[in-house]
Amino acid sequence: MCLLALIAEEPSYGYEMVDKLQGRGLALVSEGSIYPLLSRLQKKGYIEGYFVESTGGPPRKYYRIAPPGRVRLDEWATEWRRLASGVEQVLNGGGRD
Repeated sequence: MCLLALIAEEPSYGYEMVDKLQGRGLALVSEGSIYPLLSRLQKKGYIEGYFVESTGGPPRKYYRIAPPGRVRLDEWATEWRRLASGVEQVLNGGGRD
């Protein structure tokens, strides 16, 4: 979900996504874990890959969100907010009878 959310913000390439996720506190994310996830998201039609020429090396593969990916991201975000709200209530002792 976090990877799809990043791509929804702006098209990005793999290494750039690792940097962004680590910069937002997900320090355990590595390149080795990103590329299989990108492949799965692409196979499901949630993202689209395309190449952009680079001035300092080979072309980079960028990814952008596809319409089915936008729908799935919205669904995941709703599920996550519902889950996070429930956990917060439990931690705060709310909802006791």
